[in-house]
Amino acid sequence: MTTLDPANQEACRIRLDDWRKKIDAIDLKLSALLCERLHCAENISALKAEIGEQVLQPEREKEVLDNVLGRTSSELQTRTLEKIYRCIIEETRLFQHEWKSRDRADRV
Repeated sequence: MTTLDPANQEACRIRLDDWRKKIDAIDLKLSALLCERLHCAENISALKAEIGEQVLQPEREKEVLDNVLGRTSSELQTRTLEKIYRCIIEETRLFQHEWKSRDRADRV
């Protein structure tokens, strides 16, 4: 670890705070988009139930991953984004199952 003089240290702290504010703003947008994605998943789940399709559709999940991972700029980003999206897909699938169960219970 290098030691900076106090003026440079303060400048770094200001830049660090600026980057954190950017991440906070991105997180707000990202959480709104994820909620919108979950709303779409509700509608998809309802339509799948109507036409008798299963929640799990590996070919569609592969398509989603391919769409997202085709836009990365490095191997590290690709690996990291793949892990994130696998979690998003898994949680969305669980959400659809839960939504489907609640919807059935509400109809009884």
